[in-house]
Amino acid sequence: MAEKRPQTFANHTRLDPPYHFFVLPLFGLVLLAALIHFFAHITHGDFRDHFHAFALILLAFAFVVLALKTRLYALKVQDRVIRLEERLRLSTLLPEPLRSRIPELTEDQLVARLAERAISEKLSPADIKKAIQTWRPDYWRV
Repeated sequence: MAEKRPQTFANHTRLDPPYHFFVLPLFGLVLLAALIHFFAHITHGDFRDHFHAFALILLAFAFVVLALKTRLYALKVQDRVIRLEERLRLSTLLPEPLRSRIPELTEDQLVARLAERAISEKLSPADIKKAIQTWRPDYWRV
């Protein structure tokens, strides 16, 4: 589990070192090396050499896309769970006149729990995050 320091606007994002500092850079370097190899040897060799170099580029690019999409899928699932959790929390905490307005909240407004102010002032995502006084930390976020 991640560290237990208080979350703020300044430190709420999280890096995963094996992913951000190993997997992504390695796949990026492999793609770059494949491109260099292809263009450095494009004037030499026969068609099979070019085909293999191009296939290596496609494979390296596929790995980069796979790494990025895998990360995005996990984040989307977490965002859906958070939205569901917040809708449930708001439906129990808000007074009836506001409870019926929960569907009007955007995803960013919903997660921020500044429901009345977010709806009435149409706050942007950045304004919502800056307006949070007490962060409810999420130490399990990927």
